[in-house]
Amino acid sequence: MSLVLRPIAVEDVDALQELIESDPGYTERVTGYPPGPADAQSLLMMRPDGLAEDAKVVLGSFQDGRLVAVTDLLRGFPNDHTAYIGLLEVHWNHQGLGLGRATYDLIQRYVETSWPEVRTLRLAIVATNAHVATAFWVRQGFEPTGEERPYRYDKLETTARLYEKQLPRAPLSVSRPAGG
Repeated sequence: MSLVLRPIAVEDVDALQELIESDPGYTERVTGYPPGPADAQSLLMMRPDGLAEDAKVVLGSFQDGRLVAVTDLLRGFPNDHTAYIGLLEVHWNHQGLGLGRATYDLIQRYVETSWPEVRTLRLAIVATNAHVATAFWVRQGFEPTGEERPYRYDKLETTARLYEKQLPRAPLSVSRPAGG
């Protein structure tokens, strides 16, 4: 399976909207509503207050030129050494084929090579989606932090549990004087 991970471009917006609409159950579990016609645009634009525009990247996982998965990453959120995964969604027609895992592997590699200051990946699992998402993220090496926060999207009120994964980093080499 050959996947290419790259930023979502303007010409990918329709494919992104189609991917979001392909799995209405996910959107309903985390928002209480079916997908809306502007969800792709919202995904590309929305970010936490105070976070710089260039700290957000939406990456698409493409197989044979077709968008099969999407992820939303925030660099330096909530601190300089953390990247936050806001979303990883696989197109409904491509679920169960290992593309979520393969996309996650590309995401981790992207963070490790592009954002050297990042030492931790962080995400939240909304309780109404936990039965689908928790096992996947635990298999990727994420562990619960013990933090739980209220989660609200319009009329949907539930909780979100935070998970983190420490990234492997090469140890710093220590130079020693010759003969010492």
